[in-house]
Amino acid sequence: MSSLAIKHGAINLGQGFPNFDGPEFVKEAAIQAIKDGKNQYARGFGVSELNNAVAERFKKDTGLLVDPDKEVTVTSGCTEAIASTILGLINPGDEVILFAPFYDSYEATLSMAGANIKCVTLRPPDFAVPINELKSAISKNTRAILMNTPHNPTGKMFTREELNLIASLCIENDVLVFADEVYDKLAFEMDHISMASLPGMYERTVTMNSLGKTFSLTGWKIGWAIAPPHLTWGVRQAHSYLTFSTSTPMQWAASVALRAPESYYAELKRDYMAKKAILVEGLKAVGFKVFPSSGTYFVVVDHTPFGLENDVAFCEYLIKEVGVVAIPTSVFYLNPEDGKNLVRFTFCKDEETLKAAVKRLKEKLMRK
Repeated sequence: MSSLAIKHGAINLGQGFPNFDGPEFVKEAAIQAIKDGKNQYARGFGVSELNNAVAERFKKDTGLLVDPDKEVTVTSGCTEAIASTILGLINPGDEVILFAPFYDSYEATLSMAGANIKCVTLRPPDFAVPINELKSAISKNTRAILMNTPHNPTGKMFTREELNLIASLCIENDVLVFADEVYDKLAFEMDHISMASLPGMYERTVTMNSLGKTFSLTGWKIGWAIAPPHLTWGVRQAHSYLTFSTSTPMQWAASVALRAPESYYAELKRDYMAKKAILVEGLKAVGFKVFPSSGTYFVVVDHTPFGLENDVAFCEYLIKEVGVVAIPTSVFYLNPEDGKNLVRFTFCKDEETLKAAVKRLKEKLMRK
């Protein structure tokens, strides 16, 4: 979709990367680290300053005290944290449950590990967890549930009630949770709840996060996995043979970023809420059925009022005829049919870009 966008001069509200830069104080910290000679291999599981900063931030967010040297592993982005977790803790034949729609690297990495994937589908309008389906999906072979809250692509945030029910099922059936929480600071309608913070869950949870979304520095690829020592052992076994270590100066800069004052996070949320309002109001005005998005910088809509046969056909039409990019959601499902009526837009763009995209939609997109 991004290459089609370039070809047709379309405004890219598809791929989830900001078109504005991260904060100056973080970039300056990276420049300083390079000048200070912090340019050789880092310690395999992370520069101590960053491990400490991750542990401090996690304590602020969850109240949990973790050992930065034994329970925090720095990775090359959250995608590598996901890969290290899966390859380090999943054996061939283990069952892993995913909530569809899901970030596409989950399925790919689980396939590399030889896992048997089971899917529980979250459906519009609210994408609530179908608890009975989840109960039915768990078997004696279930090793883990891989979940993402706030959730890409839907923007759903798992409620405390849903998380408690998932937690009780995991404890009852001795199942691990791999929690991808990269959008934790982009929580708009409710407070983010970390799965590891629920009673009895820290011992069976790997929490994965990154710098990129919160600080608009997606190209730096700094992530981390937080887990008790017995799970961290597996994560690090895989990590040491995937990337071994992660960019040293960027880790030093990340440690500065994570110690940003709370006002940074408040301003981030305020900025994104303004961007979200521009896009959501525009999409509704054009005639899309817009589903609620409580977190992330994504919003999912039903494209069927415009008469195209499926999400891919609609997105191609949107690029070529309207000049705006969205992502077909069928790529986020094991069964593409489940996503054929939905497309995803992102609002991690400056307000001028969002307004220009809305203007094109209003001028050129006609309901059929």
